[in-house]
Amino acid sequence: MELRVRRAVEARRETDPDPDDAFRGLYLTEEAVERLLDAPRAFPPPPRPLPPAPATSRLGSLARDFGLSTLDVDILLIALLPDLDDRFEAFYGYLNDDVTRRRPSVGLALGLCGMPHAAREARARLAERAPLREGGLLLVEDRDRPFLGRSLRVPDRVTAYLLGDDTPDPRLADVRAPWQAVRGVGDPAPLARFLGEPAALVYLQEDQGGAGTALAASALEAAGRGVLGVDLSRLAEDPAPAEAVRCLLREARLTGAGLVCAPVDAVARERPGLLRALTDLPLPVTLVGRLPWDAAWSASPPLLLRAPRPSPESRAALWRESASEDTPLPVEDLLAPFLLTPEQTVRAARAASQRARMEATPLTAEHLRQGARAQNAAGLDRLARRIEPTVTWRDLVLPPDTEAQLRELTSRARHRDHVLGTWSMRPGGGRGRGVAALFAGDSGTGKTMSAEVIAADLGLDLYTVDLATVIDKYVGETEKNLERIFTEAAGVNGVLLFDEADAVFGKRSDVKDAHDRYANVESAYLLQRMESFDGLAILATNLRANLDDAFTRRLDLVVDFPVPDAPQRLQLWDRTLGPNLPRATDLDLPFCAEAFELSGGNIRSIAVTAAYLAAEAGSPLTMPMLIHAVQREYQKLGRLTLASEFGRYADLLCGGGHPAP
Repeated sequence: MELRVRRAVEARRETDPDPDDAFRGLYLTEEAVERLLDAPRAFPPPPRPLPPAPATSRLGSLARDFGLSTLDVDILLIALLPDLDDRFEAFYGYLNDDVTRRRPSVGLALGLCGMPHAAREARARLAERAPLREGGLLLVEDRDRPFLGRSLRVPDRVTAYLLGDDTPDPRLADVRAPWQAVRGVGDPAPLARFLGEPAALVYLQEDQGGAGTALAASALEAAGRGVLGVDLSRLAEDPAPAEAVRCLLREARLTGAGLVCAPVDAVARERPGLLRALTDLPLPVTLVGRLPWDAAWSASPPLLLRAPRPSPESRAALWRESASEDTPLPVEDLLAPFLLTPEQTVRAARAASQRARMEATPLTAEHLRQGARAQNAAGLDRLARRIEPTVTWRDLVLPPDTEAQLRELTSRARHRDHVLGTWSMRPGGGRGRGVAALFAGDSGTGKTMSAEVIAADLGLDLYTVDLATVIDKYVGETEKNLERIFTEAAGVNGVLLFDEADAVFGKRSDVKDAHDRYANVESAYLLQRMESFDGLAILATNLRANLDDAFTRRLDLVVDFPVPDAPQRLQLWDRTLGPNLPRATDLDLPFCAEAFELSGGNIRSIAVTAAYLAAEAGSPLTMPMLIHAVQREYQKLGRLTLASEFGRYADLLCGGGHPAP
């Protein structure tokens, strides 16, 4: 190539009247115009054809993989020279007759290749759909200039590749994803055979905690290809997504990789054009998402497969491989309540190890749970109130049968993968692997606290949703609000508590007007959505009789919370006052338990009010303070303050109460 350029410079100097003119290229003299008219610019023929690049060299691989002709390779090398040897900047400036234009023009490149400027076949090699430009190997710039005057440039990534540098294109730093092959997530061999084809298209539909990206990466590696992961949510936010897709195509072809793109849900509704651009790429592309396949996403049909969930054993093995230290913890049992993808499992293990190193302690079960909870998406926090559980089974005061049902519920959540997955105990019907329960009882009987205890036992966060705030007077908006909650909950490992469930799950009635019809639609929609939910959902209601029978049939457990009896109330009084609040010797908790028929929530409220009175007085809690707090709670509830109910402490009632007999 250097010999060609030297011959062109020599030929130019023979017809150059004043090569030392400092203003050359800025004006045309009459002599120069006459010379152009009499002898149009011409290049000497190439001294000899370039030898083909060795097939094992990077240039040879580039020519083979991108379908480049001999002329394409010549043009690519001409455009590449200024990036390899700065002398060619001056040469090209001289040959362009413009010292400011230091890259070859289209006309100069064709001339150096010995091709006439008007040759149709030669010009076609620089068209937009030609291999050089479609593959992103060559950029034609200065589009406002005539075709022959446009500059040619080789992207830096292509130059680096030809020089032996495999560093990924910095342009893709914000859209690349670290999808990796993982053992134990299914047999990748059948999929690998399909991905060995030049333009294979696959869609892997997965549920929460699925291993779609890991399976796709494993199959590509088994097919002898590299893996180029694409985060579709980041690609949708890219300011120039079409350019990013072109860079992805070039990077994949340079490295012999296939694309693994996830999650499809992030772009399917708002940016379907991105999916069409990706599915049209001439290389193996695997899409992963939770939505059913839409034929409008691609001109050609994909191979449709269901991505498996990693088994508890493979999740535990992956966690141990990713942790920085060996641990005797029962990892399989501790991870059982969490639906984690392989990538989330790796991150959870690293987060747990970091936490243990920061605290300078051995790895504990709490570290493991914290690492797993850290993988939750943040979208549900905008739709529900997140509670980090702080109570345990010891804090509950419930009848034995009620507590036994709650423990059965945690057992279902812990072993659902084994029972519903390995044993297939819930086949057909489109039902998910979720667990749904109803907590029914009066206000303050411990429904929310029990949900918090279950979340703490499983190591999960608790998210509370007030269904009364989801109801919308406009038709269809309630369903949209509910779908938004369930969609966000699918990316969270937590316990979902729906409060005031009867607001939506009421009995379906006969249709007498439009209001009845749409109310029934809301209930029917939520019944169907509950069945397909994969998480742990608890619904709380004060009015069990108002719930639809079809809804209760779909529940795994219905737990009744009765009003506590006297012995249970005594335990509640003692536990709510706690060990830190100073108590006077006259405090008569057995009397309070026998005399006042209150729920646990009311007793807690009384205890807090009494504590404030003690703090104001600067003394231990006394019986008059406690009676005063009970009276205030009665007033809040709208209950009569009967002297007979307060017995021998009736004289402690203040002005709002009845006088003692």
